[in-house]
Amino acid sequence: MTTTITITGASGQIGYALLFRIAAGDLLGPDEKVRLRLLEIPQGLGAAEGAALELQDGAFGLLEHVEVTDDVAVGFDGCDLALLVGARPRGPGMERGDLLAANGGIFGPQGSAIAANAASGVRVTVVGNPANTNALIASASADGVPADRFTALTRLDENRARAQLALTLGTPVHTVRRVPIWGNHSATQFPDVSHATVGGKPAREALEQIVGDVPAWLEQTFIPRVAKRGAEIIDVRGSSSVASAASATIDHVRDWVRGTEDWTSAGVVSRGEYGVPEGLVCSFPVEAVDGQWRVVEGLDVDDWARARIDASVAELVEEREAVRSLGLL
Repeated sequence: MTTTITITGASGQIGYALLFRIAAGDLLGPDEKVRLRLLEIPQGLGAAEGAALELQDGAFGLLEHVEVTDDVAVGFDGCDLALLVGARPRGPGMERGDLLAANGGIFGPQGSAIAANAASGVRVTVVGNPANTNALIASASADGVPADRFTALTRLDENRARAQLALTLGTPVHTVRRVPIWGNHSATQFPDVSHATVGGKPAREALEQIVGDVPAWLEQTFIPRVAKRGAEIIDVRGSSSVASAASATIDHVRDWVRGTEDWTSAGVVSRGEYGVPEGLVCSFPVEAVDGQWRVVEGLDVDDWARARIDASVAELVEEREAVRSLGLL
């Protein structure tokens, strides 16, 4: 069996970081052959063609074919997995409405092309920011494709949260679980440690021994550090996070396809869970079962967490209304 994977913005840094890991089998495993379609704007075709040459030189046994195109119909033809990485970044002096309009001009046509050309079981992961609302735009334009096939990447935020907990507690990161991200992939996101475990035990008990005042540490240190980690990396590295974003994308899609062992995080279409308005693409604690994301329901949410979730959801509602006023929904 061969899986066709389309990557938009494939010549960008995140796209470039993704290509070779996918070709090596990190996404779907050592027995799954892949066909890559690198979809770019005309100005990026040369760089994408160079990446395709490198993929050939890598002599990856799982890679059957690479195609470079700037035609969305060709790019999504028969696509099983779509990774929508390319997006318009916010430029100097650009208002949020301008950013949403610019990305609407990208993700709307891509959603239409997915509906017209992709495989019937296509699954779409939006990486390009603002990821939640870009996923909403793409889904609204993909007539006939179930809305739950469109997701937004918040796994990077979760990975950052788990890593910060592991560093604080002095434990390997794989022992830290159940640290979901709620809301928007933005500074309003809420990394939630209420149900986190470390080595199968409640993380809060371990945190009390190390940081003392857990609420103050969460408010003043942990949540700001996770929410602003991207900006911190830009300050230190001189450019945005690339490899970690690609790695989180791999994690998200692999779990979606192969299933999860425990909770994780993804921006999925709300069906009203936890009071989130229906139709928003919101990050929840989720599990992947039989190729579908399912929101983990019935979790206790205290007043402090509720206020954090509501603030991030309110931002998503504002973005949806702004997009709607632009005629993109």
